[in-house]
Amino acid sequence: MKVDFGGAEEILFEQVGCAGIVTLNRPSSLNAVNHGMVRALARALCAWETDDAVQIVIIRGEGRAFSAGGDILDVYKAGLAGEAKPDFFADEYRLNAAIARFPKPYVALIDGIVMGGGVGVSFHGSHRVMTENAIFAMPEVGIGFFPDVGGSFLLSHLPGEFGMYLALTGNRIRRGDACATGLATHAVDAAELPALTQALCEGGDVDATLAAFAGTAEREMDDGALHAIASHFSFGTLAEVLQSLGEDQDEWVQKTAATIARRSPTSLHVAFRQVRAGAMLTMDECMHMEFRILNRMLTGHDFYEGIRAVLVEKGSTPHWKPDTLDGVKDEDIDAYFAPLPGKELAL
Repeated sequence: MKVDFGGAEEILFEQVGCAGIVTLNRPSSLNAVNHGMVRALARALCAWETDDAVQIVIIRGEGRAFSAGGDILDVYKAGLAGEAKPDFFADEYRLNAAIARFPKPYVALIDGIVMGGGVGVSFHGSHRVMTENAIFAMPEVGIGFFPDVGGSFLLSHLPGEFGMYLALTGNRIRRGDACATGLATHAVDAAELPALTQALCEGGDVDATLAAFAGTAEREMDDGALHAIASHFSFGTLAEVLQSLGEDQDEWVQKTAATIARRSPTSLHVAFRQVRAGAMLTMDECMHMEFRILNRMLTGHDFYEGIRAVLVEKGSTPHWKPDTLDGVKDEDIDAYFAPLPGKELAL
């Protein structure tokens, strides 16, 4: 039975058996999440939370991606016109927090790319199923932004400094590493997703159903790389992390250091601080912190420059300001985390 919570044809809702099924339906845009989709999903969760007929929520993507991120080109255009508005992000962050608090099983079936805003509508749920096609990343530092949508909470709780590695590099990982770090809860082959969905809709114990379909996924990253991550990314300051990486002549480490060197210096400083802070905060507190950062990002330079270079003029080189890590002052970073009098995020 189809249900209409808005969002036009870009996000579809139906009730099948005991399940509420959400389908992100913008395959030509790799299911990038826009404002209308965010608001529609929020309405659906609000209704289904108290609907006894819906015992489980399943979210999936149409086509070859789960969701490649948030649709931020409208935000980019508004900012260039001097009309930067945080409304989309405010609703998105409220949704991320609502998913984390959702009292019923929330199962994300991740088949294909999942990044940025797509992570926000999937990885805060109770169950994260990844197929052999799944690719996870939080690449925001490469566009002059920061790992938002709850990245502060999600990445800060990964073992072995793996979250800090993901935040500062923006590198992609596959399901073996995602399962090993706890990002994913289950590995299920793509061919099994229709049968798994049907079984979940029929009711019963969700964990037992998922276990019946799940297999093992070997870790892609070798022990040497994992040891390097745990060692180099464990320091208390960004400068110490980068110094440690620079002193190690291992080929993988040097490649990692070169990747970080291409990222926005301001974004790196912000991401480092937010991930360290996130380990001591609740999910709701992380969303308050991220909304403060977001508001300052929307009035800065690097976010718009990164979008221009990566998404508008694809493949061009961004020109960061400041363009060196030393050029970023402590007081500048402090300002990103400062309170927003009268404009704090309401959850």
